[in-house]
Amino acid sequence: MADSVSTKVVWPNYSTENVRAAAAKKNDTLGKDQFLSILVTQLRNQDPMQPLQDKEFIAQMAQFTSVEQLMNMATELSLLRQNIGSASSLIGKTIEWNEYDDAGEIQTLSGVVDSILSKEGVLYASVDGEEIALDYVTSISKTSGEDDDAGSFDSGEGDRES
Repeated sequence: MADSVSTKVVWPNYSTENVRAAAAKKNDTLGKDQFLSILVTQLRNQDPMQPLQDKEFIAQMAQFTSVEQLMNMATELSLLRQNIGSASSLIGKTIEWNEYDDAGEIQTLSGVVDSILSKEGVLYASVDGEEIALDYVTSISKTSGEDDDAGSFDSGEGDRES
């Protein structure tokens, strides 16, 4: 009996737990709007005899900026993870792209995707060692001889005898 392959290991971005977790809103963290609201409230209610010191205010603004940048980075990382997950479906598919030849003419090239790479935030398909930016891909098709079930995996249930 063959060992089963879990789709959680192969496609971790598509597991039902990850989809559910991504869709759920988390309210247990302080966002940038709440942080700014606290800062404004603090400024409104400060003691006029002992106003907020410049150093303290600058430190709080730096914290606010840091919170905002961390949230932006988290969003970008999430998008990158989603893009890599989507691009991984191209592995084994035939793609076409346009390139200029030595004479300056556009030629259409094609090949089977071996792997997906990410360099400086740009995704590339590797075809016979050549890296093609996914922005330049003009066509995606099944590789000849590819079955409709080529991307399916054993659910882990296996064959059961009654």
